Amino acid sequence: MQIDKLRGEQLDQLFDAILSLKDHEECYKFFDDIATMSEVHAIAQRMQVAKMLTEGHTYNVIEEETSASTATISRVRRCLNYGSDGYKIALDRILPDSE
Repeated sequence: MQIDKLRGEQLDQLFDAILSLKDHEECYKFFDDIATMSEVHAIAQRMQVAKMLTEGHTYNVIEEETSASTATISRVRRCLNYGSDGYKIALDRILPDSE
């Protein structure tokens, strides 16, 4: 995993903080403070791209609906195919028909 290079107390503290959030409103408040709008948008966009790729949408449809670049779409596809299954874990938990 690429993130292993960052593994440590600081990252654990960040993840503990995220895991402690109880609802969407707390998430909005936390991410409003911790990240720029561009950073939050980029992360949300990648999740939407992952969802759409998993559903079998084409790059053209994904690009049109999300405004994601083909480079972003390709990177997300690479993570879905060869990554650590992080997208799959999350999508399986939030989408009713993903299993």
